[in-house]
Amino acid sequence: MISSAVIISALELGCIYALVALALYLSYRTLNIADMTTDGAFTLGCAVSATVAVAGHPVLAIPAAMCAGALAGFITAFLQTKLRIPSILAGIITNTGLYTVNLAVMGFSSNVSMLKAQTIFVPLKPILGAYYRLVPSALLAALAAVLLILFLRTRLGLSIRATGDNPDMVRASSINTAFTITVGLCIANSLTALSGAVLAQYQKTADINLGTGMVIIGLASLIIGDTLTPKGKLGIKVLGAVLGSVIYRFIIALALRLDLPSECLKLISAVIVALAIGLPALRSEKKGVKKC
Repeated sequence: MISSAVIISALELGCIYALVALALYLSYRTLNIADMTTDGAFTLGCAVSATVAVAGHPVLAIPAAMCAGALAGFITAFLQTKLRIPSILAGIITNTGLYTVNLAVMGFSSNVSMLKAQTIFVPLKPILGAYYRLVPSALLAALAAVLLILFLRTRLGLSIRATGDNPDMVRASSINTAFTITVGLCIANSLTALSGAVLAQYQKTADINLGTGMVIIGLASLIIGDTLTPKGKLGIKVLGAVLGSVIYRFIIALALRLDLPSECLKLISAVIVALAIGLPALRSEKKGVKKC
């Protein structure tokens, strides 16, 4: 039996990690770029948020982390567009360099404790009670989703979508694809860093390994959302990413309730991704067999 505390925790983490799913929707689904910067950008958001919060500025830590994430995305875009490095390799290079950067941000320590520091959640506890972390996390995920939908409907957003669909056609239309890719990756990694920033203050700690496997978690959420939501317009696809993140966290919560060792969580994540990717193909094959 799952307790209400487990449900609330799954919802909180689902909303926080939904920001990573939204980031991958922009980079992977929209721009058609497998951005491997995600792991490092998430840890960068955690590191900046924790460091600034410990210095006494928990609210300022959020935009600071987003700016740091955007800078990481800019470096990946620069490697890809100016130095002509393949997108996957560009992300890996940036991600590798970010390991040292993240250590430097945390004072060359593998973790930063925030037990005595103020966080963005603490002032809300007397007002919201047991939901003092769930409400702001849910509002933040909803706001990010709405802003992303509105952005992708602007002229620049449409150019970014077109770049992912057909970059040659976009270049023929005198649109600078290097600019659209740069903007897209900057926004995507700022969302990833925002997720890390909120998680650091949620857990009151930042660790150098927090971002490990974040690409898998984001892709799992994204694919689960795609599988469970109907094929439709932009808004449905974006909201599906948020829904997928929440469902993913419930699956992880169920796995923990089965007393599976924490070391197995990465394997569970990989299995979830494999099943989410494979199920639509299996369904289509079954339908084809029935028709025959």
